[in-house]
Amino acid sequence: MANILPVILCGGAGTRLWPISRAAYPKPFIRLPDGKSLLQHAFERAAGISNGKALLVTNREYYFQARDEVERTAHHPSVHFLLEPEGRNTAAAIALAAHWAAGAIGPETVLLVLPADHLIRDQAAFAQAVADAVRIAGEGHLVTFGIVPDSPETGYGYIETGDALPDLPGSKVRRFVEKPSSELAETFVASGRHLWNSGMFCFRADTILSALARHAPALAASARACWHTTSARAGDAKAIEIDPESFATVESTSIDYAVMEKADGVAVVPARFDWSDIGSWNALSVLTEADAQGNRVRGDATLVDVADSFVHSEDRLVAALGLSNVVIVDTADAVLVAHRDRAQDVRRIVQELESRAHEASRYHRTVHRPWGTYTILDQGAGFKIKRIMVKPGASLSLQLHHHRSEHWVVVSGEAQVVNGESAKRVRANESTYIPPEHKHRLANPGKEPLVLIEVQTGAYLGEDDIVRFEDRYGRAPA
Repeated sequence: MANILPVILCGGAGTRLWPISRAAYPKPFIRLPDGKSLLQHAFERAAGISNGKALLVTNREYYFQARDEVERTAHHPSVHFLLEPEGRNTAAAIALAAHWAAGAIGPETVLLVLPADHLIRDQAAFAQAVADAVRIAGEGHLVTFGIVPDSPETGYGYIETGDALPDLPGSKVRRFVEKPSSELAETFVASGRHLWNSGMFCFRADTILSALARHAPALAASARACWHTTSARAGDAKAIEIDPESFATVESTSIDYAVMEKADGVAVVPARFDWSDIGSWNALSVLTEADAQGNRVRGDATLVDVADSFVHSEDRLVAALGLSNVVIVDTADAVLVAHRDRAQDVRRIVQELESRAHEASRYHRTVHRPWGTYTILDQGAGFKIKRIMVKPGASLSLQLHHHRSEHWVVVSGEAQVVNGESAKRVRANESTYIPPEHKHRLANPGKEPLVLIEVQTGAYLGEDDIVRFEDRYGRAPA
């Protein structure tokens, strides 16, 4: 039996799902109606077909969130992590994953490359498609998965199939086609020869490394040099931080452009399982059952004379009157209202926010940190109020602020506080004060979450007013 290594790619901001998906908390981490994240679903699929291991390639900023998702997944393989200092597209990620697999398991290891933000529910059909792909990959082919289209979708690329592979359960790839116009998409669906390009792949580690060396030699060379630099100091760590200096020299391009569209021996398996890349609010909305008027609602909503619409409400009542074919997404700090026909264009709102350096393009009101979360409750000139939750056994960095003081009031749990030269325990209904320029640290020595209210005062309250001296999560300068 082939040694199969699922390689889960967890990156991208999922801008079409703003305001739920944001750069600091992107699409793979958002919760679906069943309570699981897309990343957890990916881990469960990996557990169903792996030989006990999986490799997650993600940005270093997402490591602790991703690790928490693994730990909250009931059935998952043993996961190793490759941590990128920045996103450089799929070719770089797959090249480094192949180097890791070749060294840690063996060059004949079959990589099953799965984006973390896809949703597939038919595990049996998925497992059969993987088994077919593994057989083809074992014969030296580069394999992609093509989804049998059920509509003339213009948001996906297409694969035109060629001749059937002799004695193998797949076809040769004739060509890859960019996202088409609606007229061309209708022609593709009617032809029966075109499949949606799913972005999932299967190949041996040595096969993809050879293909990269042949079709993208500069990228292959820089990725190989980066891996040598990285692995020399990584040892057998389960979480490997990729060397940032050499990684910056690796070309940022997709594996499609770098290899798949150029190589001979590319094959496709027609996948007949249910599949969605959850690429827009329309795609996410269908996971919620529609009412008699065609409306789909998550959360608290009152709708009068509303039809064929989707409403997502997190914390409060949303009321709508006399509307049809709209998307309304209400979060603690942002509301999206859009026509359903424009769901694919939500990314333009994110681009506008980014051009204004608006924090809502990147952060939610609740921000996830390795040690827990903080939620901004209120802020104004000279003050900011936060609710801070510190996980059991976790601690913030030893740090100071130049421009602000902090008042901490413990709501529940017990805090271990370092404040200048002193250290003390602060219990529920007790408080402490941190002046500017004081080194301080907050820790939770208990077995339950620590919750406190922080009141900041000062002339400048930006999150960048922080100097770290020690940090167990690697965020302090060396």
